[in-house]
Amino acid sequence: MSLPRFPFDNSYARLPEVFFRRCEPKSASTPGLICFNHALADSLGIDVKHSDEASLAEVFSGNQLPEGADSLAMAYCGHQFGNLVPLLGDGRAILLGEVVDAYGKRRDIQLKGAGKTPFSRPGSDGLAPLGPVLREYLVSEAMYALGIPTTRALAAVTTGEQVVREYPQPGAVITRVAASHIRVGTFQYLALQDDRDQLQRLADYVIARHFPNAMFEDNPYLELLRCVSERQASLVAQWMSIGFIHGVMNTDNMTVSGETLDYGPCAFMDAYHPETVFSSIDVQGRYSFENQPYVARWNLARLAETLLPLIDEDQDVAIEKAKAVLEDFMPRYDAFWLDAMRAKLGLENPEEDDATLLEALLQSLADHRVDFTLFFRYLYRVAEDPGDDAEVAALFRDANDWHQWSQRWQQRLQRESVPAVDRGERMRAVNPAVIPRNHRVEEAIRAAEDKGDFEPFHRLLAMVTDPYREPGEHPEYMQPPAANEQVVRTFCGT
Repeated sequence: MSLPRFPFDNSYARLPEVFFRRCEPKSASTPGLICFNHALADSLGIDVKHSDEASLAEVFSGNQLPEGADSLAMAYCGHQFGNLVPLLGDGRAILLGEVVDAYGKRRDIQLKGAGKTPFSRPGSDGLAPLGPVLREYLVSEAMYALGIPTTRALAAVTTGEQVVREYPQPGAVITRVAASHIRVGTFQYLALQDDRDQLQRLADYVIARHFPNAMFEDNPYLELLRCVSERQASLVAQWMSIGFIHGVMNTDNMTVSGETLDYGPCAFMDAYHPETVFSSIDVQGRYSFENQPYVARWNLARLAETLLPLIDEDQDVAIEKAKAVLEDFMPRYDAFWLDAMRAKLGLENPEEDDATLLEALLQSLADHRVDFTLFFRYLYRVAEDPGDDAEVAALFRDANDWHQWSQRWQQRLQRESVPAVDRGERMRAVNPAVIPRNHRVEEAIRAAEDKGDFEPFHRLLAMVTDPYREPGEHPEYMQPPAANEQVVRTFCGT
């Protein structure tokens, strides 16, 4: 058997070394393959035809670098919970290189949990426990199946070694695929170097890689800011439409490509409430569900600050131009969010009062702590047959509130031209039946950690990567947790 073959073309490694530090992964004693994403590998042009599980484990644990790899840790800084940390960098992630996929898109391939790098913090081992690796694999692939821009999981491997955190845990490595791992924090790092030439080089690289049309604009760097802002407005609106809470929206976790990055203390809401927080380190609620669009705008302001010298030589002029882009963020976000929520309600033709209708619904969901995912999933049945609302009504503590809102919604639906059956089908296509609920993720992690049993992980992965189909044989995967199953805190896993 032979090692997998990658069609590497490593453009980031050809940049000056101020952007990164070269390093190699730590060897794993007895790597074992947990999961390999064959469909993703095919799309990336990775040849595994002659590779068995042992060969895959060797490469995706970091034991053997594939031919053409140019491994490095990327440099960046960032605002963490609003406080600037001037040097962060990849402390436990190593970029193997890049490939151009079947769609002509350049993709990073990165090992996470593969040992120390030159950016590892003092006392850090650069390793990853098994639990966070399984969580990232499950949630990132679920997000992809939900149609939300995200990094993806190519492989997960056990290392055969223990990682000591609060207690010894099995070690693991996840291989992450991204449009790129360039973050707002990457721009902040170059800006802090006070080297305009290298900052411009980064901006030019990002434009060429992610926003090539921007280079034809009169002010390509202002257009870069506009493009990143547009993608973030769309991304966060999609998060909000499915009840996703990122949990750690630091500037070093916001990609300029517009993909969801870093699935540490992330979670999906069960009972809806706008102030919901899961992350154990977010004690002030900075990254609560309702705050996510405002934090995204704040992060974009930090990106704008780095681009000012490129936008215009006159700083005052540059500030005014950047402000205009930032001021457009919330209207753009609101438009994306309203479009997504209209689709969830079966509405296609926009009306002026739709936002009011939605606000009334969300207030009622919060008052009654209604399960966010189940409510919208069950709603298609009511759209098809207004009398078929027993399951929805049962989600409310007082069904009268549901019936009052439902009457308004039914009147609104009557002004739509789509037949009821078609409407229900379209609603099923945007309202998932299955999400990676916290208690199910924890169940899969516990089985793997305590018993070495990965069957619950693979079963859950199959469910969340087919999220719009109701799981006939396992209806429990649709249901919210019982009181004794609720997960109220999630952890970053570092």
